[in-house]
Parts: sequence; structure tokens; C-alpha cells
Amino acid sequence: MKRRPLIAGNWKMHKTVPETLAYIEAFKPLVAGVEDRDIMLAPPFTALDAAQRALEGTNISLGAQNCHWESEGAFTGEISPKMLADIGVTYVIIGHSERRHIFGETNEMIRRKIEAALKFSLSPILCIGETLAEREAGRTFEVLEQQLKEGLEGFSTADLKELVIAYEPVWAIGTGKTATPEQAEEAHAFCRKLLKDMFGEEFANKIRILYGGSVKPENIVGLMARPDIDGALVGGASLKPDVFARIVCFGRTE
Repeated sequence: MKRRPLIAGNWKMHKTVPETLAYIEAFKPLVAGVEDRDIMLAPPFTALDAAQRALEGTNISLGAQNCHWESEGAFTGEISPKMLADIGVTYVIIGHSERRHIFGETNEMIRRKIEAALKFSLSPILCIGETLAEREAGRTFEVLEQQLKEGLEGFSTADLKELVIAYEPVWAIGTGKTATPEQAEEAHAFCRKLLKDMFGEEFANKIRILYGGSVKPENIVGLMARPDIDGALVGGASLKPDVFARIVCFGRTE
């Protein structure tokens, strides 16, 4: 089954508001004619409102890099999905490996964030992936299964129709190392089979599974040629508009 690709840029802790606006002005014309795939940018929280205004009427969606699981309350420094929806955000990245490994987020916390995002009609991008030690110990599938089962526990297929999965091997994020297309496809195929066992074949065939981990213009075509890879969650290479546009436009004739 052919799924519509999604190419998403995660800027992490980069770019001020003026830098964000300059990027968007440079990026918009580079991808203006792209209609056969979805495009998403995830600036830092401080730039989201300005980015939303700059992206209005374009083919580029706005994403956030994280959210809290409550809609409001005494959570100093946190941002709720209610706040994100209020300013026009449509996607939210949840469970990125940096949130898991630097900030100690658990599968249960991530499940609660997905639930909160869905409540406000945000499309969650659930990030999963193994560390180098886990891969070398032969535990890749075990880790992915635990992250998916615990992260999606209690949801129905109706709840998750806007869910996106992003497989990001931790050892490939920001390291310059990329999983080979074969390694990435193996993990994606495993996740799709697991989703089939959990939610049924129809759901598994529709869900988009992105690859993340040192994606570049030089490797995007090989990755996207694989049957179970439906797009990319791009970090460092999304910080330059011309480079990210080349990734977004993979496979298109000039």
C-alpha cells in the first residue's frame, strides 16, 4: 500500500524568531510546487507563533518538539498541547530519544503525552529507537516492541488514525552515522508487523513510519526506496533551507 510521504524537520534548540522567519522566506519558494508529500517544520517553542503566521497559506505544516500531558496547571516551564493547538500547531514530536535519555521520559509519560496531544487534535509523531549498546546486545526488536506497546497501550485504532511513528536509532542521531537502508527497513518492517498484531492489518498498512538519524540529501533516495519507510524526521540537515529542500524534493525531476 502506498502511503503519502512525510518529511519533517526538527530544529531542536536552534534559531531565534528572526532566524526562523528568514529561513521560512528562503524555504517556501524551494518547495512551493511539492504536492505529493507532506512537509513539516518544528521550530523551538519561542518561534512557533511567528512561524505559524509565516507559513499560513503554504504547503508546509507546523510542528512542536514536545508537549506536556496536562492541558494546564502548576508545571513551571512546560507547554501544553492546548497551547500548541491554540496557535495553529498540527504535529507534535513525542518521545524523541533526547527527551528519553537526557530528560528521563518514560514510556508511560510518553503515552500520556500522546493521549493529551490527541485530545487537542494534534498529530503525534512517536519516536522510538535503540541505543548502540542495545543494538550490539541484539535487543533492537525487544526495545522497539516495549516502546510501542507501552507507548500505545489503551488506545484504539480510531484514537490513533493521525499517529505517525518515527524510528530513530539513537546511535545514528547527530553522529553522522546512518542506518543502512537495509537496517532501517528491517526495523520498520518489524514495527509494522507489530502494529498489525496490536491493531490489525488495515491500521498497520495505513500508518506512516518515518526514519530519523543523520538523514541527508545523499541518502534520502536510498532510504525512501524501501517499502516500509514513509518519510524522514530530519535533525541537523533541516537547519539549512536549501539542504532541507533537497531532502523534501527527493526523487523529483528538476
